[in-house]
Amino acid sequence: MEQLVTELWQIVPLGHGIRHGYRPQVDCFRTGDPPQLAIIVELPGVDPDRIRLAATPRRFVVAGVRERPKDCGHYQRMEIEYGPFQREVTLTEEVDPAGASASYERGILRVTLPIVVRPTIRESILIEVTLTR
Repeated sequence: MEQLVTELWQIVPLGHGIRHGYRPQVDCFRTGDPPQLAIIVELPGVDPDRIRLAATPRRFVVAGVRERPKDCGHYQRMEIEYGPFQREVTLTEEVDPAGASASYERGILRVTLPIVVRPTIRESILIEVTLTR
């Protein structure tokens, strides 16, 4: 029975033909000097005017709509995903949303968020005591 299920799984994979909507791919990484988080989002075919960005010190959200081309006629095959999307990224470091910048070129959105640099706190500080008379 197990072999039959395994063979059937290879012929008709679970979820085949089920459409889930557009979900852009996202990369997030830290860059050096000055310290920043860079977020790259693949948005081919998305009108930049339909992209909305929001950031808090620990979250980044990109949302928008990838519109289906008009006058497509009768589909013979439909594999490209369209529709509204929203991706939320929990950030590993605190950022300053006011210093964020974004660029969009050839379907790739690049967002940079400056990392909040906190002064280094030493574990203990020696305090000298002086006697006053």
